[in-house]
Amino acid sequence: MSSRPLTLTVASVVVAVEGVAALALGGYVAVETLIGKPSDLVSSIFVAAFGILVGAGLLWVAWGVLQVLRWSRGPGVVTQIFALPVAITLIQSQQYAYGVPLVVAAAIALVTLLAPPSTRALMGEDGPHGP
Repeated sequence: MSSRPLTLTVASVVVAVEGVAALALGGYVAVETLIGKPSDLVSSIFVAAFGILVGAGLLWVAWGVLQVLRWSRGPGVVTQIFALPVAITLIQSQQYAYGVPLVVAAAIALVTLLAPPSTRALMGEDGPHGP
């Protein structure tokens, strides 16, 4: 394990916050599905399970980034790339309270995951091409 630059610590925190939010939303849908009367039970169960799985996955990625594990960068970056169009759609739907923080989080995570100190730490001192 390499030493961890501040950029990876910040990325890890942002991805972890996204993971907790996804877990919370998935859990909320699960509870509402159990105690309420959803119009479509199968869809509600799917959304709850998806949220919980995504949240758990993001927490795993955040742990990998915090541990400076090379594999964690790819899923971290891909998640942020998918989060940006979702955030923009939320903003276009005037759901600013959700869209704006998601854009900010995704941008911070992308910048910190792709920053040169992060690349050096994750890919080795000599970079991805070797000495």
